[in-house]
Amino acid sequence: MTERPHAALGPALRSLGSCTVRATELVACGRVHQPRRHVGRRCAFADGTAAVVYRETVVDRPAPASPTVLVVRFQLRGVHSPRGHTLFRWESELNTVLFVGFPGFVSKLWFRQDDRGVYRGLYDWDGPALAERYVQALWWALRVVSVPESIHATVLPGLRRDDLLADPHLADAVAPDDAAAGWRLTGAPV
Repeated sequence: MTERPHAALGPALRSLGSCTVRATELVACGRVHQPRRHVGRRCAFADGTAAVVYRETVVDRPAPASPTVLVVRFQLRGVHSPRGHTLFRWESELNTVLFVGFPGFVSKLWFRQDDRGVYRGLYDWDGPALAERYVQALWWALRVVSVPESIHATVLPGLRRDDLLADPHLADAVAPDDAAAGWRLTGAPV
């Protein structure tokens, strides 16, 4: 599933606010980490682009009961220079509070912009419905800084992020019609 309606602004703001409170608690308790295991990893995508992981964020929590991969893509509005992209990546650290407190969040890989200026986030989530709720609220936060038409999300139930990284063809079973989509990882060497 790649296209969905976004939540109404009021409920989205309430969700983002609740997430921020929960994220603050998680950070204060030392449950949010930024391992470097995938940082620097370069991945190829089916649209012919490639991008490098610049950050990983993980929350200490039980293993997902309903593993789900979420891929979010967007293009920043008005940011075209290398300096602007660098500033965004630094600032994006502050955006952590907009997702780690959402119910079901497990982990996220943050990808630098590809050669077309598209950023991606590759998440592990616990449950497709919870991932969908997050995406519906996230749309409003991304709309502030992104070209609205560039915001896309794909929810892949039954998959784990690291399994998908190891074997991108696992997505074929849950999204066979998106063979050339910009979210789809390929096994192509980069």
